[in-house]
Amino acid sequence: MRPRDRRVPDGRLGPAALRRAVSIFFSILTSAVVVYAAIALLVWLAQERLLFYPQPVAAKPAAPAGWRLESFEHSTADGTRLAGVLLLPPRERPPLVAYFGGNAEEVTASAMHAAETYGERAVLLVNYRGYGASGGRASERALVADALEVLDAVVKRPDIDGSRVALHGRSLGSGVAVQVAAVRPVGCVVLSTPFASALSVASELYWWLPVGILMRHPFDSVARAPGIKAPALILVGSEDALIKPAQSWRLADAWGGPVERRTFAGFGHNDIHVHPDYDRTIRAFLDRHC
Repeated sequence: MRPRDRRVPDGRLGPAALRRAVSIFFSILTSAVVVYAAIALLVWLAQERLLFYPQPVAAKPAAPAGWRLESFEHSTADGTRLAGVLLLPPRERPPLVAYFGGNAEEVTASAMHAAETYGERAVLLVNYRGYGASGGRASERALVADALEVLDAVVKRPDIDGSRVALHGRSLGSGVAVQVAAVRPVGCVVLSTPFASALSVASELYWWLPVGILMRHPFDSVARAPGIKAPALILVGSEDALIKPAQSWRLADAWGGPVERRTFAGFGHNDIHVHPDYDRTIRAFLDRHC
C-alpha cells in the first residue's frame, strides 16, 4: 500500500502532506501577524520618542548687538514650567514674532540671529515641554495650549505692540503655529518646511502601518488652514526628503488668506535656513504685513 504522505500519480499531495503544508502556512501567517502587531504596538507606545527629540540648552543664549535679552519663564495651567528668552530690539513698543521650532530644536540657540531674520521686532523663543530648561513632556495638545498661554501673556506687556503679532513655525513648529493662528488674531504667519499634517507625513514614511489608527498627535494643519485669513509665507527646500514640497503646497492651496511661496533650489529640510535669501525673504515679508 502506498504511504499516504507520498505524491499520488497525478502530482497532487496526499492528505497527510496537504495537512502539513496547510499547518505550516498558517503557522507562518500567524507568526507574521504577531510580528506585525508587535511592531504596531511598539510604534504606538513609542511614538512620542519618534516625533519629539528634546534637546538641552547647549550654551547661554546671546542677543544681537544692541538688543536686550530677558530670561522668560511661564507656569502653565497644569503647573508645568516653561523657559526660554524674550529678545527686545532698540525700538519703542516693537511688534512681536513668536517662533516655534522643529522637533529636535532648542530654540534659544537661534537668539543671536533674531535681527537678521526678523528685523527690529521683539522675538519670543520658548522651548517646548521637555526641551531646553522647560519641564514636562511634549504632546500636540500640550504644545498648542502652552503656545496660546505664553502668547496671551506676552502680548499684554506694555513694552510690546500686542496688536502686531507674527508667528513663525518651522517643521513640527508649523503645526503649532497654524493652530495658534486659527484661534488668535495674528498679522501674518511664516511657515518653513511645513506639512499638511504630521499624520500624512507619517503615512508616507510608514506606509505599511495603520498610522491613522496609531497616531495620537496628527497636527492636522490642512484642516485648519481654510479658516485662517492672515497672509502666509511658505518656505520650502526643493530637496526636502522628510517633508516633501508637495506636503507644503497642499497646505498653501488650502490656506484661507493670501499666500506667498518660495522654493530654495538645492536645499533640504535641515539646511534651508542657510540659504542666503532665507532671512531676507522672511524679513521682507514681515515688513509688508506685520
